[in-house]
Amino acid sequence: MILPTPPEARSTGQLPEGAAAQRFVAGRQMIGRVWHSTFLTALLIGILALATLLTTVVNDAFGYVAVQAKVDPATLSDRPLEQLTKDELITILQANISRGLYRRFDRDKPFSERTQQEVLALIQERVTAVEIVRAFGLWESLTQRATIDAEVQREFPGAKLEFRSWLNGRFITNPMASAAADSGVRNAILGSLWMIALTMLFAFPIGIGAAVYLEEYATKNRLNNLIETNINNLAGVPSIIYGMLGLAIFVRGIEYYTSGAFLGISDTNGRTIISASLTMALLILPLLIINAREAIRAVPQSLRQASYGLGATKWQTVWHHVLPNAMPGILTGTILGMSRAMGETAPLIVVGASTFIVTDPTGPFSKFTALPIQIYNWTQQPGEQFRDVAAAAILVLLILLLTLNTSAILLRNYYRRSSS
Repeated sequence: MILPTPPEARSTGQLPEGAAAQRFVAGRQMIGRVWHSTFLTALLIGILALATLLTTVVNDAFGYVAVQAKVDPATLSDRPLEQLTKDELITILQANISRGLYRRFDRDKPFSERTQQEVLALIQERVTAVEIVRAFGLWESLTQRATIDAEVQREFPGAKLEFRSWLNGRFITNPMASAAADSGVRNAILGSLWMIALTMLFAFPIGIGAAVYLEEYATKNRLNNLIETNINNLAGVPSIIYGMLGLAIFVRGIEYYTSGAFLGISDTNGRTIISASLTMALLILPLLIINAREAIRAVPQSLRQASYGLGATKWQTVWHHVLPNAMPGILTGTILGMSRAMGETAPLIVVGASTFIVTDPTGPFSKFTALPIQIYNWTQQPGEQFRDVAAAAILVLLILLLTLNTSAILLRNYYRRSSS
């Protein structure tokens, strides 16, 4: 709300006096209070939305579950299965499944190479058939324990009630599985790390190079103006468009290279980590270039002139003075670009990221999945347990993103101290 300036307070060569001055000052103060309240309200709405999101995720990631087993684990051993050695677990597995099934498991991955946890997971899946028949949220678990007990006893008489954190060590180290209780995000974490590393490897030097050229070397002409306009426009293009571009160019157009066929790799196609990384690099390049240009533009012109005055060339000035002083701002844009690439889903779906894969990526030409893809996939599953698994995966994604961002912020602060 902007109040009109009183005629008495309009510029007439002298300041308003008396009652006119008081009205003018009161009007300006009221405008200030209105804008202050508007900004504060916007901040509170943002904090409330973030708190609601985190509360919902945490509520689904922890809570009581009703567990029911087809075979009581106590009948298989006089000790808890978790305390048995791998050889003891293999003996129990052999005694309770068919020989054909045991040989199939051994062909898939020899038992000599399996860990104790992997053999235990097979027993829980194939022998005891432990199943979570009902899950409860954290708030419900903390406030309605008696009601939950009564409901479980009534609907699932043989079930055992236990508190479960869906975010645990097994969830981090286990691969994906068809059952929510056995699922993990190891493949997705490794896929995301591979993808973000290759994305920044491609995008960071190209983005800085383009920004340096446009700010320090490019002359004002129609071609460079057209390039600048297109870069600004590309920053607002929907991410799925970049996915379609990546599908056309990297997955299909140069499949011979992105599949690794030129290196003799024959078990993949163009839907690999490197295709996704190149697509994500295109997605964040406009953001990196715009932020890098602003950071370079903020370096004082006097610093350049002093360098030239001492006989330095243009490139020496850019390399030794401009870039070190602009690096904190450049890294700020890099953090934003990395965060966007880490959380994107639509381009990965288009270029062919797997929604179910049990093997770990071993290189840039591997098939892969990523944390956003897994979260999306689990939220589409019908069982409520997959909703809880998705909530745990969201927490993993947030922790991973905060860790990467914190590392980048520490690096930015280091450059800021070095340049000051």
